[in-house]
Amino acid sequence: MGWEQPKACLNQVAKNMNKSEMISKRLFDVICALLGLFFLWPLVIICWLFASIETRSNGFFLQNRVGRNGKLFKTIKIKTMLPIKIGEDRSTVTVSGNSKITFSGRLFRRYKLDELPQLFNVLIGEMSFVGPRPDVPGYADMLDNCDRVILTVRPGITGPASLKYKNEEEILAEQLNPKEYNDKVIWPDKVAINKDYIKYYSFIKDIEYIMQTIRG
Repeated sequence: MGWEQPKACLNQVAKNMNKSEMISKRLFDVICALLGLFFLWPLVIICWLFASIETRSNGFFLQNRVGRNGKLFKTIKIKTMLPIKIGEDRSTVTVSGNSKITFSGRLFRRYKLDELPQLFNVLIGEMSFVGPRPDVPGYADMLDNCDRVILTVRPGITGPASLKYKNEEEILAEQLNPKEYNDKVIWPDKVAINKDYIKYYSFIKDIEYIMQTIRG
């Protein structure tokens, strides 16, 4: 997808989101990703094995997402859903109770174990621990004007929008039209939250978001 620096909107980026803050953020990401991969790789392998058995396919799920400066990259997650067959709904919006979610997948999603392989995305600089969740191309293309400041930072595993909508699948399951509700209510709210995250960025707040995520 094409991308231009939203020059007219850069005043929305906080002055304290300076070079030193970003270096600190990146060093934190690299150190913690290395430690996480070192200590958690056995758990990742176990999850991958269960996912591979249940889905009868590679237990890793790779999907194109839009990252910093609009660059596409592949997120790595543990597969939690059965393969979609020809003619079945291919919507990227997932609701709680979806029959495609595997038994192990429900457990992985509940405890965010499916997110663990993204430590590798963080390590190589495609993602950060905290930031806007990376959108699929179709949604990122809908970012207009000042909304595109979201693409000036690395997308994150967690963040204020992710925490607010940690029960997103349950919320969508209650709607008559989950995709419409997501597109008209949840997604625009996430965009607004992510813009504020960038505007009022603080490394200390990043730590707080991580701790809130760990506490569940």
